[in-house]
Amino acid sequence: MDKAEKVVNLAIRRGFFWPAYEIYGGVAGLYVWGPLGVKLKRKVADLWRAMFVEAHDFIEIDSPSIAPHIVFEASGHVEHFKDIMVVCSKCGRRYRGDTLLKEKGIEVSEALKPSDIDELIEKYDIKCPTCGGDFEKSSYFTTMFKTTIGPYKEAIGYLRPETAQGMFVEFARIREITRRRMPIGIAQIGRGFRNEISPRQGPIRLREFDMMELEYFYDPKDEYCPWINEYLDFEINLYHRELILSGKKDVEYETMSIKEALDRGIIKSKCMAYFMALATEFLELLGIPRKYQRFREKLEGERAHYAVQTFDQEVKLTRWGWIEVSGHANRTNYDLSRHIKFSGKDLYAYRKLDKPREIEEIDVVPDPKKIKERFGSRIGFIMSRLSKMDREMIKREILSKGYVEVGDGIVLNRDLFRIDKKMKRVEVEAYIPHVVEPSFGLDRICYSILEYSYKEKEGRIILSLPPYIAPYEVAVFPLIQDNKLIEIAREIWSMLKENGFSVIYDEGESIGRRYARVDEIGVPIAVTVDYQTLEDNTVTVRDRDTWIQYRIDIPKLTEFINKVLEGCSFTSVASEMSLRLYNSTH
Repeated sequence: MDKAEKVVNLAIRRGFFWPAYEIYGGVAGLYVWGPLGVKLKRKVADLWRAMFVEAHDFIEIDSPSIAPHIVFEASGHVEHFKDIMVVCSKCGRRYRGDTLLKEKGIEVSEALKPSDIDELIEKYDIKCPTCGGDFEKSSYFTTMFKTTIGPYKEAIGYLRPETAQGMFVEFARIREITRRRMPIGIAQIGRGFRNEISPRQGPIRLREFDMMELEYFYDPKDEYCPWINEYLDFEINLYHRELILSGKKDVEYETMSIKEALDRGIIKSKCMAYFMALATEFLELLGIPRKYQRFREKLEGERAHYAVQTFDQEVKLTRWGWIEVSGHANRTNYDLSRHIKFSGKDLYAYRKLDKPREIEEIDVVPDPKKIKERFGSRIGFIMSRLSKMDREMIKREILSKGYVEVGDGIVLNRDLFRIDKKMKRVEVEAYIPHVVEPSFGLDRICYSILEYSYKEKEGRIILSLPPYIAPYEVAVFPLIQDNKLIEIAREIWSMLKENGFSVIYDEGESIGRRYARVDEIGVPIAVTVDYQTLEDNTVTVRDRDTWIQYRIDIPKLTEFINKVLEGCSFTSVASEMSLRLYNSTH
């Protein structure tokens, strides 16, 4: 049994996660996060929010998970969001082409076309893993979930594959109500949906998952990154383009400082470099050592359609190797420019000019008298429609095409409008902001945390979670089922809960079994009430990882726990508070 299987077994047995709809045989790619998993995910998300949002005074929104077709047509997802699917001609099973090849040890680029996949399947004589049959010609499969919005079949919508489009579509509204000047950071934590062809990697590849995304909007003429100087000497691991193309299969990454990565042009955006450094710190705080993290650069043809540069932050896992847990993309002005084009709305930002200048301003104004002469009684309908249309769009249509359509088959030609020209003094100019995006997969990160926290000691399992993300922070036990001990233990449990700690209480079975149980779910501190408590008002505090115990006065418990949860080691806090070592069973 490898480590991945042990982690999954523990997760299912203790209630971190398990396959959904088990009583009906389950559905691949859908998982339930149980009581402990929900607590873990919430704490990880809160830490991300503190580091990426609140620390920078960014804002957070919560947009719908369903969007109309036009949103994803504008964003390019309808055209580009698809994977290559291969179908077994014998049993009909469907597989994602590149995943099928990788599972056979054949490294392939994400830039391959269906014909390339077919050639590799033939070259290596790949058969169906289920029945051994041959494959039909591969084809593209759109990986967005399609639906209809309301009772009208023509009102096509999609479940979002990323939360990002909500932040782009709502950019103008957010800019207006917050009165924010550039740069602007907008964050969102929410569900994403991808209709994976054949998810077979447990919690690693899901059809429904939680994302933590940030869109950082800035002026391309002034890529303002006020935090970068603090991180210029910070080192990250890069599996960059030059290294990938060198063909050195035994080199997993090159370690360098943020300054070197920028100076060499490996990372082209200061903002993106900063968020990559912050992402490395984030994973380290979650218990994933830096040496098992890297940023893999996406090559031409592999990047998403909206990006000019992308690095995937990967974590090395025991069964699946290097797995992406976050993506860092320079999306330029792609998304906003597309939504401006498709919606005709103002999604611009404005910068103050160094020197005011005179420009010619053209205004296109409908002439009601001429329109009435040509369309008679329909003048009311036409003017009403024109009042509801975007004026800039009307101007653009008249000046470029010479006409504008107002609906109901009515076309208004240029001669029905007055073209006014005048010189205007301007002190600001419009531009489309550029965007860098750090995007994190919460489910994959939480699985990675469990794998890196999983330890075995003397035949027992210990989940060495960082204390500040442990689902339960403290366990409180009476040594045995004695009413006097139980009464004090329950008072301590109540006191700790009132002080905001997540506390678990148990008074059944032997103390050794109770310790083992909370070790398995990652509780960093166990407090035990014994007969000495009745004499001197002290209890023992036990370290999950070392099993060492100290005696502490009950009034000092809150201070001790807070220091451990701040990230200080158990023994260092015990030393600082002059606690007495206590010898007992594990």
